[in-house]
Amino acid sequence: QVQLLESGGGLVQAGGSLRLSCAASGLTLSNYNMGWFRQAPGKEREFVAGLTWSGSMTSYADFAEVRFTISRDIAKNTVTLQMNSLKPEDTAVYYCNAGLMYYTKVPGKYWGQGTQVTVSS
Repeated sequence: QVQLLESGGGLVQAGGSLRLSCAASGLTLSNYNMGWFRQAPGKEREFVAGLTWSGSMTSYADFAEVRFTISRDIAKNTVTLQMNSLKPEDTAVYYCNAGLMYYTKVPGKYWGQGTQVTVSS
C-alpha cells in the first residue's frame, strides 16, 4: 500500500522560508518520478516541481524557479521541497505526487493528503 505523508507546512511571513517533506512508504523513490503540486482556494491544482526517478533532473514551474528546490533522500525515502522568498500568492495546499510524467507534468496516481502553506503579507 502506497502512502505519501507531507509535513512542514505552516504560517510564515512574506520573504520567509519553509521546508516541506514527503515521506513515502510502499514504494521506492528510485523507481518513481516525484513531484510537488499545489492548489490555492478557487483554483486548479498546479505543478510546482518535479524530480526524475534517477534524481538526475529537476524541473520547476516558472513561479518556483530560483526560489524553490526539490530534492530527495533515498535512505529516508523522502522528498523535500525547500521554499524560499515566499510570497502571499504561494499560499496553497501543497501535495506530494508519485509517478509524475516528468516532461508533460501530468501527475501520477499516488497523492499525499496535502499540507497547508499560508504566507502573510
